[in-house]
Amino acid sequence: MDQLVPTEKYSPYRFFSAERWAEFRADTPLTLTESEVGRLSSLYDPIDLDEVRRIYLSMSRLLSAHVEASQLLFRQRKVFFNSNDAVKTPFIIGMGGSVAVGKSTTARVMKELLARWPSSPKVDLVTTDGFLYPNEILRRENLMERKGFPDSYDVGAILRFLSAIKSGQPNVRAPVYSHLTYDVVAGEYVTIDRPDILIFEGLNVLQAGDLPKDGKYVPFVSDFFDFSIYIDADEEMIHNWYITRFMRLRETAFRNPQSFFHRYSQLSEDAARAIAEGLWANINLKNLRENILPTRPRADLILRKGVDHLVEEVALRKL
Repeated sequence: MDQLVPTEKYSPYRFFSAERWAEFRADTPLTLTESEVGRLSSLYDPIDLDEVRRIYLSMSRLLSAHVEASQLLFRQRKVFFNSNDAVKTPFIIGMGGSVAVGKSTTARVMKELLARWPSSPKVDLVTTDGFLYPNEILRRENLMERKGFPDSYDVGAILRFLSAIKSGQPNVRAPVYSHLTYDVVAGEYVTIDRPDILIFEGLNVLQAGDLPKDGKYVPFVSDFFDFSIYIDADEEMIHNWYITRFMRLRETAFRNPQSFFHRYSQLSEDAARAIAEGLWANINLKNLRENILPTRPRADLILRKGVDHLVEEVALRKL
């Protein structure tokens, strides 16, 4: 049985066309301008105000309901325990999906929309890129060809970070990653200080891993999420988006001599395309099939995109 097929009788999801989903925005105001949306979107993942109205305002309204419910439960627990010293914990949203599918743009747009609720919550965004092992370690462990796979991340550091955030600790540091140098920036961190909402975005954030035979507790990254989102699209579409992005970067960012991929900007178009196809087939496609796509059914909300990068269908887990 495929529980992500709308006609499946036992699916835990409710399915909506983009047009039907747009109706759920109700009176949610559009607080972003066209220029702001342009700044938040990517050249390789276009988005406009119409898409924000169609998809993201309803998402904002839905998440608002979940956050309010979480805050109500927190207050009820304080009463239950007769305690006044409990620390309110941030609401954490996990966002996963393949490379080139548009996670970063979605995360940036949602961060801005959530921060503009009337209550003006503090919203932070952290990506898992900074938790990759430095290239020096990846080379030493022969993992450079598996960069982005689960074993290329310092999972312990991710769990310690999320645990500190969920515990309400102040000034929690997250490492910084440079897409220019394709490496973690040594000694550079971003400080997250008790946000109301944290968006945690990355390829494998919904990864579960193997359960221990002895029944001991092994935490997963997703254990710290209050809500999870998966950005989805057909494999061939993602492939085309990845190749298109690579070829555009070859004409832009790769031309910077400091870029890790600078050497590709010197190649002919055919040679560069062959490199891109090899990277897709040997790394990104393999990671998608083995590690990322299998986590899709664990998400609370699935946004399925069409060929033009616009969301065509939304699947929401039933309560």
